[in-house]
Amino acid sequence: MRIDKFLKVSRIIKRRTVAKEVCEAGKVQVNGKVVKPGYEVQVGDHLTIGFGSRTISVEIQDIRENLPAKDAATLYREV
Repeated sequence: MRIDKFLKVSRIIKRRTVAKEVCEAGKVQVNGKVVKPGYEVQVGDHLTIGFGSRTISVEIQDIRENLPAKDAATLYREV
């Protein structure tokens, strides 16, 4: 699954267009490497996302195309 879509489905970022813009700005890293919006993520990848002065680090636990909002947090765990 593309990184921008994963960020949207997992509700880390609310909209896919915003997720795409964050990736294009170079604020998303997968396993320590800056990635573009089309990067294919896999289970076990470590994401680091910069939000202004805040940084979020998560590990991907599962990948699904869609699921209820209440279950979105099951796709990743914060590191």
